[in-house]
Amino acid sequence: MSATGGGSGRTRVLGIDVGSVRIGLAISDETCTLASPVATVPNESRTLWARIEREMQDRQVDRVVIGLPRLLDGSEGDAAQGARAFAAELARRTTIAIELWDERFTTTIAERSLIESGVRRKRRREVIDSVAAAVLLQSWLDSRRIAATRATS
Repeated sequence: MSATGGGSGRTRVLGIDVGSVRIGLAISDETCTLASPVATVPNESRTLWARIEREMQDRQVDRVVIGLPRLLDGSEGDAAQGARAFAAELARRTTIAIELWDERFTTTIAERSLIESGVRRKRRREVIDSVAAAVLLQSWLDSRRIAATRATS
């Protein structure tokens, strides 16, 4: 990944969980170690693209990871095509690198985590998409770290 923000060598990655109703956003820390939920934005919002572009700029993002919802057998259905279309539209709007990442089970993992944390149902509905985005981004970050460790061993 390239450095961002005045050559500091630090970078951030934006994770996006694309749903038909809501879009979840998450961000990595500057060391690309930890993913945190940022926001949930309505998918039909007139301000959706402006919000995503603002998050990328304000947080000095140099890569975006978009969840690719595969079916259990690994094939792609309608939701995956929606994520691919979203990625294509984002690519049209920015020069930042975009990567698709298998997001099977991220919403389930996010919901279980929220339930275990005692988050009430109404609040879970409000934050589930951003937490799912953090789960998928954390999976991507962990995968990159493991690959880098293997490459140096």
